[in-house]
Amino acid sequence: MLEERGGRGVRMGDIAESAGISRQAVYLHFPSRTELLVAATRHLDDVLDVDARLAPSRTATSGARRLELFIECWGNYIPDIYGVAKALLLAQSNDEAAAAAWQDRMMAMRDGCRAAIEALHADGTLAGDWKPQTATDALWTMLLVPNWENLTIQCGWSTRQYVRWMKTMAKRAFVDDAG
Repeated sequence: MLEERGGRGVRMGDIAESAGISRQAVYLHFPSRTELLVAATRHLDDVLDVDARLAPSRTATSGARRLELFIECWGNYIPDIYGVAKALLLAQSNDEAAAAAWQDRMMAMRDGCRAAIEALHADGTLAGDWKPQTATDALWTMLLVPNWENLTIQCGWSTRQYVRWMKTMAKRAFVDDAG
């Protein structure tokens, strides 16, 4: 429903009708549209088993490997969530609930960036003058969905190319192999 309407105009009543329940039943579980949209995006992560996808990154034995596996996971995950992501991105400028749901998911992605950068820092392989916070900021910005969209949709990169080049750029920017 979010994808069909570009995130706009989806009311609690529409969701209840689509689910075959009353509007009041929806409100019993989700007091606001924001809570419903956050729950819906988290449910999508559950359905797509994001935790299993992230497991290799989370169990990597070096910071460089963790960074590589996180980017691989995220780059391959974006196409699966793109419809909902695009709907929320389009709606967020005039829909507080959509903005909150999108912010919630982007902060979760940022946590993954932070964990990868902190693993590099812990290994002593965080490159150059990077501080963990600024490196996290840069990696997170590099991996945002609109950048993926520009490279894959506008420039015609395949997902495979996107993953390869993001890993290459991140390694060059953040990993000090001499560390």
